[in-house]
Amino acid sequence: MITVSNVSLRFADRKLFEDVNIKFTPGNCYGLIGANGAGKSTFIKILSGEIEAQSGDVHLGPGERLAVLKQNHFEYEEEEVLKVVMMGHERLYEVMQEKDAIYMKADFSEEDGMKAAELEGEFAELNGWEAESSAAVLLKGLGITEELHNKKMADITGSEKVKVLLAQALFGDPDVLLLDEPTNHLDIKAIQWLEEFLINFENTVIVVSHDRHFLNKVCTHIADLDFGKIQVYVGNYDFWYESSQLALKMAQDANKKKEEKVKELQNFIARFSANASKSKQATSRKKMLEKISLDDIKPSSRRYPFVGFTPEREIGNDLLFVDGISKTIDGEKVLDNVSFVMNKDDKIALVGKNELANTTLFKILMGEMEPDSGTFKWGVTTSQAYFPKDNSKFFEGCDLNLVDWLRQFSPNDQSESFLRGFLGRMLFSGEEVLKKASVLSGGEKVRCMLSKMMLSNANVLLLDEPTNHLDLESITALNSGLTKFKGSMLFTSHDHQFVQTIANRLIEITPKGVVDKVMSYDEYIEDTKLQKQIAEMYK
Repeated sequence: MITVSNVSLRFADRKLFEDVNIKFTPGNCYGLIGANGAGKSTFIKILSGEIEAQSGDVHLGPGERLAVLKQNHFEYEEEEVLKVVMMGHERLYEVMQEKDAIYMKADFSEEDGMKAAELEGEFAELNGWEAESSAAVLLKGLGITEELHNKKMADITGSEKVKVLLAQALFGDPDVLLLDEPTNHLDIKAIQWLEEFLINFENTVIVVSHDRHFLNKVCTHIADLDFGKIQVYVGNYDFWYESSQLALKMAQDANKKKEEKVKELQNFIARFSANASKSKQATSRKKMLEKISLDDIKPSSRRYPFVGFTPEREIGNDLLFVDGISKTIDGEKVLDNVSFVMNKDDKIALVGKNELANTTLFKILMGEMEPDSGTFKWGVTTSQAYFPKDNSKFFEGCDLNLVDWLRQFSPNDQSESFLRGFLGRMLFSGEEVLKKASVLSGGEKVRCMLSKMMLSNANVLLLDEPTNHLDLESITALNSGLTKFKGSMLFTSHDHQFVQTIANRLIEITPKGVVDKVMSYDEYIEDTKLQKQIAEMYK
């Protein structure tokens, strides 16, 4: 258990937290959410003791141990992978080091023998004899194979380092576990393993993540950071989002009879309770949901951008023909004889681990790169709007303010009031529209690129990782806008829920051919026979 009492923190003239009081209890997983810049990572650092609040206290239960996911991926370069994991339990690792140092002594004394016996007792109490095997199990679950366990951290890849540091945080059954964006750089199998680990974890977890599917799977509660306060709600992210929207609707409809509101709430809770999975964690969450009263749910102050794509022209049946496209980059064959036909109403997600292949295909289809061989042809009724993974060329060195930046892409040279209104719906209000395009943050640039795409009124959208740099509110709005889009689409994303709720067809470009399936993303990744076949195509 971890208790936060009257914690406050200011940076310069900005208040991040004021008089925050929360008790995080065992058996629960708390998803800490808030807009970009609200202070989620800072709050995690206060809980871990990395930074100190200006007032208030953070207390662990007596004798309890806290573990945190380290963010410095180069902290242990000279250490062996297995040892780095065991370092997650500081006292156990200290005992191991002290014990080994005593046994290495040439002049082993009686006093040394007594100290060694004392350490051996503590070592056994801390489950030291199982330490190496437990660390190996964690590494294996996250996809770090046994031949890497004795390598130095400097000799493994960046994504492997992320997994090792995650295993370090999970090691030794900590009483409180703090995870800041734990799914970043993880493949789908590692994320699924982590979800199951946390669902079955019996102590306290506090997690920050932009992955809504992950939050929905593992969280029993949502801790909402808003206006310098943190309010805790029962349920996962979807329940928090839907309940906050329901509360807003109720507040706007103040004349509605309370009995009708209560019935609406009961129906809403019943729907979410019925959707709970069979896990122990979900079962306890269902019981908590059933105890919620009308006064327990409150409207959120969150602002969601408006994302809506309206095709100017109805699309015909002939969309896109890709025939035998191959491309080699820096001596590596990135695309090898890629062929497929895109049909009307297709919303195709390019999935799998080969991100370079997906981005290369996008660039070829948009005329930014020539294939070495093969052809493609767009249908005459199609018009395309493209969201590139790297949007820097649109902003670097650009002295235009946002109104003039957007005007470049307005087909009818729209008035300033129209463009201001358009930017306002994308959360650029008042004087913000006069900011220079070159000084925007990553998330602001993405919102500008989406505005550019919306103005095009295209009937085919190509989006390469559009959820990167976005906060949960913007991801939710974009997800909703693309789900309602009446045209066709080709896109990539690491966001599980984004792919699951939008795509009706999946294409994976492997070194040994293209996998093309009309099914949902969940069906795709849960088809064990198919996944084994795909794994063979990468060998």
